This record gives sequence, C-alpha cells and structure tokens, in this order.
Amino acid sequence: QSFFGCMVWMTIITVLISLLSDYLVEALEGASDGMGIPVEFTSVIILPIVGNAAEHASAVMFAMKNKMDICMGVAIGSATQIALLVIPLCVVLGWAIDQPLSLNLHIFETSIFVMTVLTTSAVVQDGSSNWLKGMTLLLAYCIVAGAFYHHRDTPAESVTLVPAFEEKKMAEKMAVN
Repeated sequence: QSFFGCMVWMTIITVLISLLSDYLVEALEGASDGMGIPVEFTSVIILPIVGNAAEHASAVMFAMKNKMDICMGVAIGSATQIALLVIPLCVVLGWAIDQPLSLNLHIFETSIFVMTVLTTSAVVQDGSSNWLKGMTLLLAYCIVAGAFYHHRDTPAESVTLVPAFEEKKMAEKMAVN
C-alpha cells in the first residue's frame, strides 16, 4: 500500500467514475425527454440528490449523533467547494479544450441562487438548530424544486443585464440631446 499504488487506484477510479457520469447524464437526458420532465429540474434537483447520497447519509448520521458542527461542515463545505472550486475549474478546463462554458446565469437562476444563500445564512448564522429551521430549509428546497420543475427558459432571458443597462444609458443621452 504505497503512495504510488494509491495514486494509481485513485486515477483508475476517477476515470471509471467519469465514464459512468457520462452514461448517467445521457440516461437522464433521455429519461427527462421521455417523461416530459425539464432537464434543468433533473440536473439541479435529482442529479445532486443521487450524486451526493453518501454525503447526505454521513451528514444525517452526524446529526443523529448530535455532532452538528461536523454535519454543517459537510453540508456547507460541499456547497462552498462546488461554488469556489469545481465550477470555476470547469470553466477554465472548458476554455482549455475549446468548449465554451460560461457562468452567465439567467435571471431565474441568479435569483434562486441569491434567495438560497440568504435563506441558508439566516438559518445558520446563530449556530443553533431546531425543527423550525429544518422545516424552513426543507420548504425552501421544495419551493426551489417546484420552481425549476415549472420554469421554462425564454429567449428574452438569455439577454444579460449589462447590455440592457448600456442601451438605457444611451437612450437617456439621446433624449437629453
């Protein structure tokens, strides 16, 4: 059990997980189309539940043992790792392999993200937990799930706010002249 042997096994397992992930994404896209479920709902709600099942199970086990600091570290640490490492890394790797990938979220996704961050920070800021805070987070999750299930992107949403802001400034300048 040398360091080199561990790295070899880690590489083999990583490649296998990558192949299985590709297969899972293709299967989910086909299932989403076949059942009439939006791909956004599948990728934002169902895929993370399935993909992080072991992490969720460990967080629940720590919570049952009243080790809330570890439980919160698992839950919030994972979200932080995805937001600050995985997503930017995917953008850079996409750029490196000439596969365009941007962090230009539409208004709907941005507003959901902001509301999620505000709700989570309001619940965890005092470091205590009770059933009402848990229910608040569960209901917020259900609302987000329902919103992603019923939301359909429109072409107008793909326009960013910056060009619209610049057009408004130009129109105001022209009105003054």
